Amino acid sequence: MGIFVACESSQDQRELDKTKKSKNQDQFPADDIVLGAEQLAEYLPMLSNKRVALVVNQTSVIGETHLVDTLTRLGVSIIKVFAPEHGFRGNHSAGAVVKNGIDQKSGLPVVSLYGKNKKPTASMLENIDIMVFDIQDVGVRFYTYISTMHYVMEACAELNKKVLVLDRPNPNGFYVDGPVLDPAYKSFIGMHKIPLVHGLTVAELALMINGEKWLKDGVICDLSVISCKNYAHDKLYQLPIRPSPNLPNMNSVYLYPYLGLFEGTNVSIGRGTDLPFQIVGRPQGEGDYSFTPRSIPGVSDHPKHEGKKCYGEVITDVQDSSIFINQTLNLSYLIKYYRSNPSENGEYFKDFIYKLAGNKEFRSQIESGLDEGEIRNSWEPKLGQYKEIRKKYLLYP
Repeated sequence: MGIFVACESSQDQRELDKTKKSKNQDQFPADDIVLGAEQLAEYLPMLSNKRVALVVNQTSVIGETHLVDTLTRLGVSIIKVFAPEHGFRGNHSAGAVVKNGIDQKSGLPVVSLYGKNKKPTASMLENIDIMVFDIQDVGVRFYTYISTMHYVMEACAELNKKVLVLDRPNPNGFYVDGPVLDPAYKSFIGMHKIPLVHGLTVAELALMINGEKWLKDGVICDLSVISCKNYAHDKLYQLPIRPSPNLPNMNSVYLYPYLGLFEGTNVSIGRGTDLPFQIVGRPQGEGDYSFTPRSIPGVSDHPKHEGKKCYGEVITDVQDSSIFINQTLNLSYLIKYYRSNPSENGEYFKDFIYKLAGNKEFRSQIESGLDEGEIRNSWEPKLGQYKEIRKKYLLYP
């Protein structure tokens, strides 16, 4: 499997790729990993003579063929497809409403789970027997595909429908870090009492959701998982397909856990450019790198600071390898930009930071001048308690 690339290439991207080659890039033996979806013999019997629905997107492939097309060819009775954020084909901008419709390629009805209903209704599920979930995740609490999985499990549990999760590796699964969610700040971008970087695959998280009775009223989902073969959490994995429009390469995937926190500030992380989640900047800012966010159909609709020239920098943390060596979130950029915030830019933090961080303290810790070490120490003992719970659900040593 090769590294996935952006649809749009640019001189900036080519130069950035040169400077950001990770020291660990020779440690990506992805070819010997067997994905859950690839193990057809293991799960086709579960689908035989069943009315099947799938929660899938553009990452749900076996080789170069979409799972929907593979199963249809094998005679599986697919009734409908459920689409998460960014849509079935992955061509919706972040936060854009995904509408119901008909998939032109397969002719199947597509039901949105990122619009009016984020949880399937009884009527949506009445004519199916089993729900298959197969979506590539990136291992960060505020990435919404795991919230979709939660609601699918919950709806199916309430209606006695079976759920099958086909597992895929977590590209950020080699470390666990960040504040554990305070339930008071539960939202669609943070539904579970897990840290920001949770170190689980979707199948492991599904087992945790069931085992910890996190579904509404403690209902238990009839759950089966097909785990990956030849995968371990310390085995770095390159994604063959971009998981969402604004994560165009592995640099962005590795930087996403902590650059995503900038979404709760007045700083742009490059939405509306060729380098999303790889650059930071703002108007009236300082730095030797400049960019002007613009609307890009299907990628970024009206991004932050649209049409305004922003000044900042390219983030080179992947080259520095602090993510791989220290296996921690890098908070230095978030703190630096807070301390250098020009008064004409207004307040640095927005209320959205509470949902992203998953607590109230994180913002006040930065505003009160705490350094990275002091903030990280405050995450214990909840982070330690989570790691003990996590051990119970690990499928991969």
